[in-house]
Amino acid sequence: MSRVVDHLAELTGYRDRDVLDASLAAALKDLLSPELVAVYRVVGEPEQERWLTRARLAPGEVAPEADPIWAELHSLPLLQAHPARARCLSQGQPVCEGGAPALSCFPLEADCQTVGVLELHTREPLSAEDQRLVGGMLRVYRNFQALLDYSERDSLTGLLNRKTFDVSFLQMALQPPPPLPDAAQGGLRRPGGGHGAWLAVIDIDHFKRVNDQFGHLIGDEVLLLLARLMRSTFRFHDKVYRFGGEEFVALVRCRDQREALGAFERLRAQVAAHPFPQVGNITVSIGFTRVRAGDTPNEAFERADRAVYFAKQHGRNRVAEHAALVAAGSLTDTPRESDIELF
Repeated sequence: MSRVVDHLAELTGYRDRDVLDASLAAALKDLLSPELVAVYRVVGEPEQERWLTRARLAPGEVAPEADPIWAELHSLPLLQAHPARARCLSQGQPVCEGGAPALSCFPLEADCQTVGVLELHTREPLSAEDQRLVGGMLRVYRNFQALLDYSERDSLTGLLNRKTFDVSFLQMALQPPPPLPDAAQGGLRRPGGGHGAWLAVIDIDHFKRVNDQFGHLIGDEVLLLLARLMRSTFRFHDKVYRFGGEEFVALVRCRDQREALGAFERLRAQVAAHPFPQVGNITVSIGFTRVRAGDTPNEAFERADRAVYFAKQHGRNRVAEHAALVAAGSLTDTPRESDIELF
């Protein structure tokens, strides 16, 4: 019992989702001595959903393996490639299969839905007592995930909130670029690839008019629908935040300026074309910048904020890049002095 308590303390000792998944895998490896224990999350759009490895421990391994945070979706295995996991996911119930080794899958739940699977390979099928142990660990895991969501996410939109931004920014800025295929090495992946991190500030045009004309309840519905549009437009590993009011921030990784511009233009166009109930059409202005080496979160945010300020001054419903504006002489590469906000 003391070992279980120790692992529960370890499991809830960090407010970091990566560490939480790794702690769950390490705890079950120690308590059950499986041949393999892994935590998988489902990512991607319907019909193209895939398995993202969050933590995986095999015998003799000390530290869990995981897929890179910026993994390309097409490089991950499809749900159908692992039928037992897929069945556990769809049914929301444990799936146990005999064999050598025996396979046990347990659903990972969040927000009343199954979002992933815990998988165990053991020499013998899990006993009823062992299954209860796993179930108890997963209840603690689920409850702690809910606490993290409560503290890290905006209560209205479900997006990440402002206070999580600095840590996420530094993690992304320090993350090495994902590798690219190397034909000379038989398709093996080589480091590098030129991907960079990009930060965008997204602001709803004339949002004050929406609240004044239709009321704050309709305004909240606009914010909620916009958040859904952003989640469906950006990739699974991109991070989107609500900073407050009608201001949102996105952190993405793209190969170059053209790809980043395309991503933000795609969002702008989708918002402009979307019919919002009662309100009709709204637009957004977007300012973005590449994250530079040595950037602080405030420095990168300030450049993107100056770009979105320029976009609002020059017609709204447009995307503006800070570096392009500086190159054109429209901005200087210094912080703006004005604190005026446009709506």
